[in-house]
Amino acid sequence: MKNILVTGGCGFIGSNFIRFILQKNAGIRIINLDALTYAGNRENLSDIQGEKRYTFFQGDINNTALVRKLLKEFGVDTIVHFAAETHVDRSILGPESFIQTNILGTYHLLEEARRWWIEEGFDRNIKTCFHHISTDEVFGSLGPDDKAFSENTPYAPSSPYSASKAASDHLVRAYFQTYGLPVTITNCSNNYGPFQFPEKLIPLTILNALKGKALPVYGDGKQVRDWLYVEDHCRAIELVLQEGTAGETYIVGGNNQPPNINIVQSICRILDCLRPDSSFTPRTSLIQYVEDRPGHDRRYAMDITKIQRELGWQPAISLDAGLLQTVKWYLEHLDWVDNIATRPDYQGWLAKNYNQRGKNR
Repeated sequence: MKNILVTGGCGFIGSNFIRFILQKNAGIRIINLDALTYAGNRENLSDIQGEKRYTFFQGDINNTALVRKLLKEFGVDTIVHFAAETHVDRSILGPESFIQTNILGTYHLLEEARRWWIEEGFDRNIKTCFHHISTDEVFGSLGPDDKAFSENTPYAPSSPYSASKAASDHLVRAYFQTYGLPVTITNCSNNYGPFQFPEKLIPLTILNALKGKALPVYGDGKQVRDWLYVEDHCRAIELVLQEGTAGETYIVGGNNQPPNINIVQSICRILDCLRPDSSFTPRTSLIQYVEDRPGHDRRYAMDITKIQRELGWQPAISLDAGLLQTVKWYLEHLDWVDNIATRPDYQGWLAKNYNQRGKNR
């Protein structure tokens, strides 16, 4: 890897990945293409804006002329494709943008990579790779006694979001099988950590609990998820890029499966410890069970045997340690949070998604 095009690099995982790669690899150049939609934030990378090995372009992955220009101008040998609409609740309220970005956007990127690396014969002595970031949600929901998701689990998406990601996964594999495009895929579990947009469960819980607002928990709160600290995810992606086999998929997870209510309660306890003088303690009193969302998957679990065996990767940060680091990061970056929380589009979405949900009990 010398010249990496990162799509969606101003988002949560993408920005963490860019910082991780630049810190670890002195000889790599990053070209960041991001449309700066609601979840894309240039402030996520404000500390590296002056880095000579980093270049930012604002643009849509569906803009094929721009993608083609960047591939040629920078001699791109690696594409790491994060750009996606990712929030299930938003996909329920408005699925069209998920189709446009996750399916058509991935198709246009694949086409431009195929033209540049195969048809136009970009230096064939250089290893190239199109790496696609996907999700465990493409596999649907597990029962209490079902085996964890593996690379061989059949797809059974439940939401417009997961269906759009499943479609993009199939396109990526098809370009490997049909055209010989060198691709790899990682299906990851729920990420958390610094710079996560505060509509997701962990940052929303942290910020609401700080202000004494209700902590909305869907249904009975016993939905089970596997939680992956974002830096562990970045290490896994780097390993797949360096040592992964073209055409292969790798499951990446945190090796834990607590119910969502446990996550919320843990955050409350951490905040009670770090900010004990608040009038809102104990913050567990702020928990409010609300009407469940449609098609809510009950349980996810990840079998990371393949990536452990073949690439030697495993999560290094425990859930307890990761949650503590994450809470501390948000406490130390409230100015970053305020810049997002005051946006009318963000407040409007919160009201639209949560105000219509009645208390569950």
